[in-house]
Amino acid sequence: MLISYKNGRGNKLHIYIDGEYRITTTAGFFAENFYKENSEIDETEWEELVSKISFAKAVDKCYDLLSRRAHSVKELREKLLKLFDEETADKAINQMLDYGYLNDEEYAKELFSHLTNNKKMSERFIRLEMNKRGISKEITDNLLCNADIDNIGTAFDIIQSKYLNKLNEEGGRQKVVAALARKGFSYSDIVSALEQFESYDEF
Repeated sequence: MLISYKNGRGNKLHIYIDGEYRITTTAGFFAENFYKENSEIDETEWEELVSKISFAKAVDKCYDLLSRRAHSVKELREKLLKLFDEETADKAINQMLDYGYLNDEEYAKELFSHLTNNKKMSERFIRLEMNKRGISKEITDNLLCNADIDNIGTAFDIIQSKYLNKLNEEGGRQKVVAALARKGFSYSDIVSALEQFESYDEF
């Protein structure tokens, strides 16, 4: 097989085998893995080159995604698998772990703070969200134990900040109960929070 290449936009380089386009890489990468124009390359060499190119692209994608926001290992892997095979994705993930750019425990702390302080989520929803993002039960349990979340107090704060006016509307109480239930609060916690407003004669 004969390998050749053409310059693309920016630093892109399009690689051809026997005159047929096969893959795109960067000029910098190709300079480090150089093959002379129209030189012979066997199937094994070609597969190794493609593997290296794919890995370099996966690493670049990791950097791009992580520069936008922190990710859990699961989140990043799922995004990589949309573009790369499992072996390439896992290899790139392992490099990010080795470099310290991925750390589920540190990510979980940031996410937990966001869910509790900004989103005002119930303990149940926090568990669901952490699990969805691949955070281990052990890490989640530890964060919840140390935080000692007050579900009734959190529900009370949400009612006060978002739903206080709705309570005066016809059927408003039922709507508030439904809204808080969708956020993962238990019926008993919702009722307890509402009773606090009733005891304060807020409505």
